[in-house]
Amino acid sequence: MSGSAQRKGPRTVRLAVAKVDPWSVMKMTFMLALALGIATIVVLFVLWLVLHVTGTFGNLQSALSEFAGDEGADQLLEVFGLGRILSFGVIIAVVNVILMTALSTLTSIIYNIGSSLVGGFHLTLTDD
Repeated sequence: MSGSAQRKGPRTVRLAVAKVDPWSVMKMTFMLALALGIATIVVLFVLWLVLHVTGTFGNLQSALSEFAGDEGADQLLEVFGLGRILSFGVIIAVVNVILMTALSTLTSIIYNIGSSLVGGFHLTLTDD
């Protein structure tokens, strides 16, 4: 046996997340929000395509023409056209990317201020 004592069980290390780099948070959030925006547009396109192929818009148009007359039914196709739906989706996606990026960067700055006061998150990590 040597002079040092042998440890039994896993090693544990206590660490603190004292600072988060706002620039890296901004880059990462921008990429994730951009992927979410692209997914939103693809989902809107697929949903519109499914509704169009199944004849849902035609059924809604015929039901609306019974209640509102032919003028109201024509407006339904204008409102739910593919171009208008995708344009709305792009606007929502762009606003979402801007807001998510700005809010996450602001949150990381606020976290850094708070962690300088109280020390950040303390983690205990084990090595199995």
